[in-house]
Amino acid sequence: MTSLLSRIVETSGDASIPFAVIRRHESDLVDVLTGGIVDVDKLADIPLDGSRSGRDVLVLVPFRQVRERGFAATDDGAPLRCLLVEERETVSLHEALAALPEAEVPIESLGFDTTDEDYAEIVRRVVRDEIGRGEGANFVIRRSFRGTTPVSPATAVLAWMRTLLLSEQGAYWTFAVHSPGHSLVGATPERHVSVRDGLVTMNPISGTFRHPAGGPTAGGVLKFLSDVKESDELFMVVDEEMKMMSSVCPAGGRILGPYLKQMSRLSHTEYLLEGRTDSDLRDILRATMFAPTVTGSPMENACAVIERHERGGRGYYSGVLALFESRTDESGAVSYELDAPILIRTAHLDGDGLVTVSAGATLVRLSTPEGEVAETHAKASGILAALGLIPPVPLPPATDLNAQPGVAEALAERNHQLASFWIRSQEWEQHPPFAGSTALVIDCEDQFTEMLAHQLRHLGLRTSVARWDSVADVSGPDLVVFGPGPGDPREVNNVRLETVRSHLLSRLDLGRPLLAVCLSHQILSMLAGLPVEALPVPRQGVRLQTDVFGTRAALGFYNTFTSIAERGQLVTPRLNLDISAEDGVVMALRGAGVASVQGHLESVLSSDGLAILERLVASAFARDKAPV
Repeated sequence: MTSLLSRIVETSGDASIPFAVIRRHESDLVDVLTGGIVDVDKLADIPLDGSRSGRDVLVLVPFRQVRERGFAATDDGAPLRCLLVEERETVSLHEALAALPEAEVPIESLGFDTTDEDYAEIVRRVVRDEIGRGEGANFVIRRSFRGTTPVSPATAVLAWMRTLLLSEQGAYWTFAVHSPGHSLVGATPERHVSVRDGLVTMNPISGTFRHPAGGPTAGGVLKFLSDVKESDELFMVVDEEMKMMSSVCPAGGRILGPYLKQMSRLSHTEYLLEGRTDSDLRDILRATMFAPTVTGSPMENACAVIERHERGGRGYYSGVLALFESRTDESGAVSYELDAPILIRTAHLDGDGLVTVSAGATLVRLSTPEGEVAETHAKASGILAALGLIPPVPLPPATDLNAQPGVAEALAERNHQLASFWIRSQEWEQHPPFAGSTALVIDCEDQFTEMLAHQLRHLGLRTSVARWDSVADVSGPDLVVFGPGPGDPREVNNVRLETVRSHLLSRLDLGRPLLAVCLSHQILSMLAGLPVEALPVPRQGVRLQTDVFGTRAALGFYNTFTSIAERGQLVTPRLNLDISAEDGVVMALRGAGVASVQGHLESVLSSDGLAILERLVASAFARDKAPV
């Protein structure tokens, strides 16, 4: 009997049926799927059949779908496409290689849509105007290589997949997907999210070691692992994905790793994040759109920055492939598991023969234009070589970098900078200090508030989170926490900042306990009569040892602006708040019913964050002057 894969190859002309061919997790097995195509409007519309005949569904999620979260995205019309699986088989990798076509696929190169010089200028502009003005800690800006081919899309992606299976290593998924007008092939290193038996796993990958022509060495990888920029990149994306984990997992998430992921031409550092949930898989997919490794942080503002600096829409680049696999238990009940890799290191082929390969660099405060241009070339090189768009570079004999002396120790050393709260198993305290009290956390467009809320719950507070524009009254909760967010707190005629300022004034007038963090701390400082200035160098994703009212603490910082105190100044001109400052930079404030802090106590970088949070909340409660 002819295999399903052979039938797909034999009919891979212009009238080919929709299909997907997938090798997962470096397995010796390859899955082959065919079925009908359904396009839907929203993730909630993905047709998961809960009957006894539940079937698998493979979903192509374009970047524009992030608008479901209310975030900015250019609408390029890329469909939210579902392959409803009707036939499925699993073959060995050897069988797959034998069946996949060895056909040559000619491509006429059209080059990058953004020149190296223009991309370098974008890097300068984003570092100066976005990071330098407090809009966020890091942003991923893409550029795209384009070409054309006369070969049918189905034949092309099958042939290219065969090349990738032979030439790439370390991929999370290697895949070819074909549907009318939209075909994809790639070898992506990164899982976005998976859910199995209620266990949610995310896999932030960041930091890129470009292998030299002669092959990677122990010295080269150790130098990479000691690079501050590379480690900062990874910590920032871990923070961003922990925000997502805290929003979908009631007990929060736990960090495992770090690990070194070695591929053919590049190596990356990565962590695994785990937590438990009982949410609908489609809701989890929606709440985690999209990975900060391909967007930036904070997520909402990153999407706006992308729209300002990129040309056109992203199509499926930085979206996900989402495989919903049905499982039937002994009683006949159907449930689903989810496995969703990120669509990077991927080529898109439309119905007119246009081939697009997108790659992006993570821009941070320490970025250099030359370095980020080189990174886009390196990230695109594997797929471009597989497509024949650039000459293939012979790979030197494989070297297992994880086995090299000092690598394990260098990886383990990174965790010394992280908060144990997010690394160890989070068991709830028997007698939490604020049991029975209530808290409202106001989200100022940075989901760090989800991590803050999780820590407050750990301390016993019954905590809810509300976006700044959905809060009507701040009088009810025992504690109101004003969260962090992007932007310059001095900006006038900004509705978000004016609303936060108004809520702060209302809570101050009530004399009820409040805590302000980062951006809100700066706004409170201004209300208290302190000036706010831009830092000479942004502290975006920086871990510092600092003093918080006599207690030394290691905290993570994500700020471009800071409030300033004069030498020897101990009390604010207004509101009578005590000042904790270092070299004129105000680290914290406290007073009757009031506490604030510049650092992010909830960040994975804040080794002492939970202890300082408990102290500040206790201070606000102890000095509550609310009328009886």
